[in-house]
Amino acid sequence: MFPLYDENPTRITPYITYGLIGMNVLVFLHELTLPNRQLEQFLHLYAVIPRELTASFAGVPVYQPVPEWETLVTSQFLHGGWWHLISNMVFLWIFGNNIEERLGHLKYLIFYLSCGVFAALCQWFVSMTSDVPSLGASGAIAGVLAAYILRFPQVRVVSLIFLGFFITTIRVPAFILIGLFIVQNVVSGVSSLQAAANMTMQTGGVAYWAHIGGFFFGLLLSPLFGLFRPD
Repeated sequence: MFPLYDENPTRITPYITYGLIGMNVLVFLHELTLPNRQLEQFLHLYAVIPRELTASFAGVPVYQPVPEWETLVTSQFLHGGWWHLISNMVFLWIFGNNIEERLGHLKYLIFYLSCGVFAALCQWFVSMTSDVPSLGASGAIAGVLAAYILRFPQVRVVSLIFLGFFITTIRVPAFILIGLFIVQNVVSGVSSLQAAANMTMQTGGVAYWAHIGGFFFGLLLSPLFGLFRPD
C-alpha cells in the first residue's frame, strides 16, 4: 500500500516542507556525482557513525572536521538509494504540509529536526559500537506521521494497492496507514535486536529503531509545539 495524497487541503503554502524535500533531493544528487571512494568519505563525515558518537559522548576525540553531534542533523539529509529517497519524500510531501500549517513554519522546522535527532539517538543506543553509517530522513518523518495521526486520524489518504498483476487505488483512514507503518517497524525492530543486526539503509537494512524513536518523540513533542492550538 503506497500513499498518493490525502484529502485534507491546507490554507498555506508549506514552504518548509518543500524546502526540506528540495534539500534532500539536492544532497542525494550530489551523492550521485561522487566516485565510490569519495562517497564513502562523504557519508562517513556527515552520517552518524555510532562508534564515533559514543567516543565523542565519552570525551574521546575522534578528529573529524564535522563534530559528531552535528551529524545527528546532517545525517537527516542523506539517503542510501533512490527508493530510500523517494519513499521518504512522498510521505513527507503528503503528511508534512498539514502539520506545518498547524505548528507554523518555524516551529514545524524545529519539530522536524528534533524528531530526527531523537530518532538518530534511539538508533545509536541499540548499536553504540557499530562502524556502519546511520542516515536518512525516516526518523524525522516518523515524527511528522505521529503528529498527523494525533491531529487528523480520520482523514483519508488515497493509496495505491497492488493485487497481483492489478493495481488500483483505495481511500484509507490515515490512522490505518500510519498504524501499519509503526507496527511493521516495531515487529521488525524487535526481530533485528534478536539478530544483533546493524540496521542502516546504506547496507540494505532498515533503521527500524530510528523510525520507532522518531514516532515516539513525535507523539510527545507535537502537543508541546502547539499541534492542538485553536484555529
